[in-house]
Amino acid sequence: MKYRFKIFCMIFVLCCNFFEVAAQQVFRAVGYNVENLFDFRHDSLKNDTEYLPGNIRGWTSGRFYEKVNKIAKVILTSSVSYAPDLVGLCEVENDYCLKTLVRYSPLREVGYRFVMTSSEDERGIDVALLYQPETFRLLESRSVRIPFREYGYKPTRDILHVAGRIATGDTLDVFVCHFPSRSGGVKASESFRMLAASCLRHEVDSIQEKRSSSYILVMGDFNDTPDDRALSEILRAGKPERLVEKGELYNLMRGKKNGTYCYRGEWSLFDQIIVSGTLLDKRSAIYTDTEKAVILEYPFLLEEDDVYGGDIPFRTYRGMRYHGGYSDHLPVAVDFMMVLP
Repeated sequence: MKYRFKIFCMIFVLCCNFFEVAAQQVFRAVGYNVENLFDFRHDSLKNDTEYLPGNIRGWTSGRFYEKVNKIAKVILTSSVSYAPDLVGLCEVENDYCLKTLVRYSPLREVGYRFVMTSSEDERGIDVALLYQPETFRLLESRSVRIPFREYGYKPTRDILHVAGRIATGDTLDVFVCHFPSRSGGVKASESFRMLAASCLRHEVDSIQEKRSSSYILVMGDFNDTPDDRALSEILRAGKPERLVEKGELYNLMRGKKNGTYCYRGEWSLFDQIIVSGTLLDKRSAIYTDTEKAVILEYPFLLEEDDVYGGDIPFRTYRGMRYHGGYSDHLPVAVDFMMVLP
């Protein structure tokens, strides 16, 4: 009798574990600066002449389609069981580039849809979000303009805000960012990134005022490290600790040893994933932790640095010379666990 009771207990525990696992689902988000994804047609409203056939970079339709397929390869390689639910992209020229990516590359089987900004950036590059409508039902999307013109500066990329309903029934607010570059020097350009961070913080605060238990995901290329002032002081994205505040932001890349961008042999962690404290609470319907945020260092994305040694991203261009790689940045990814109702 005791033996049968033990068998019953074992079966009961196994069943409980099965149903607990079955009630959970992984939700993956990827962020990737794809290094100047331009099409091969002239847009009179954008400064795209470098990326036209016959011009200085030697950009062609063939090279465009090759790059699109390489971006698709990166996204599909970053899959776990399924393709990522969300993909935030930086440095995309227009919706033609995205339509080509989601409809005519190997990604066509996934069924991605997309939203993107249409900013005043003089180079004509924007940010975008690919999403799977089955796991992220679009509620709204909008561009957040950073008021550079008001201060007499050249305009920069807008911030993309997208809200969607996930399988738990909750709303996930996603921001995709590409902060101003370090052109002109780190210190000389720092105030531009601080202004962008201030605008982003304002948007995050507005959402948290509307929904006290809001779930917020921020990703992109910030052209600053997690410890730089724009992110640590203005955006106030801290390092996740044992105790987190639901209303605060936490940078899941703080403390990571490797970088995503390499300049003259020095790696920097410019591409980051930031979440609200609610997403670090394991009692939430959707949650994550620092271990689930990673830099995707696939071997095919890297090549040997023949000047400074070590590895560097296998980029599309070296200066003005076509190099045939993927991007000058490495992608980042984060997995969330969702507890389904």
